[in-house]
Amino acid sequence: MNTAKIILASSSQTRKELMDRLRLDYVSIVPDIDESPKGENHADDLAKRLAFEKARYIAEQHPDAIVIGSDQVAWREGAPDIFIGKPLTSEKAIRQLQANSDKIVYFSTALSVQQKSTGFERTLVEHYKVKFRKLSQAEIERYVKLEQPLHCAGSFKCESLGISLFEKMIGQDQTTLMGMPMIKLCSILRELDILVP
Repeated sequence: MNTAKIILASSSQTRKELMDRLRLDYVSIVPDIDESPKGENHADDLAKRLAFEKARYIAEQHPDAIVIGSDQVAWREGAPDIFIGKPLTSEKAIRQLQANSDKIVYFSTALSVQQKSTGFERTLVEHYKVKFRKLSQAEIERYVKLEQPLHCAGSFKCESLGISLFEKMIGQDQTTLMGMPMIKLCSILRELDILVP
C-alpha cells in the first residue's frame, strides 16, 4: 500500500468536500498559477492545462507527494471557444443565468494526478452537460440572492438549490459537474496503490 502524502492542489471548498468523501488523509495547498486563457480555442484544452499546471506547481515543491489538480471550464452549446467563467459579482451571475436560460451548458472538467519523484502523471478531461429550463427574471434574481454562486462557473451550485434551474443533467459522473471527476480519481489512486475505500 502506498503511504505517500496526498495533496489537493486547490482552494475550492467543493473539491475539499469531494475529497473528504474518500476518507483519506490529505492536505490542501493553494497553487499560485495564472488561470487566464493563453490562446486555447477549446474548453478542454484550457481545463487540461490549468489542472496540469496546478498539480505541477505543488508537485515541484513536494516531489514525493501525490498531487491532485483539477479545473473546470464551462461553455454554451455551439461555442466551445467562448468560456463561461466565475461571475464574481451578483450582476454577472444574473447575466450568466439569463444567457444560460433554455440552453445546454457543457462542462469540461480536467483532472491531473502527479508524483514528481516517480515521474507519474495522468491528466484527462471528463464531460458533463446540463439543460437549463426557461428561467424567469424573478427566478434568476431569487436564486442568485439565496445561493450567491459567485465563485462557480456557470453561476450555479448543482449540489444545492441550483438543481432547481435544470430541465435535465447528462453525464456519467455527477462529481464531474461539481468540479472534480471522482470515479476517474479513484481509478488513478488505485493505480498508485492507494487504498480506496
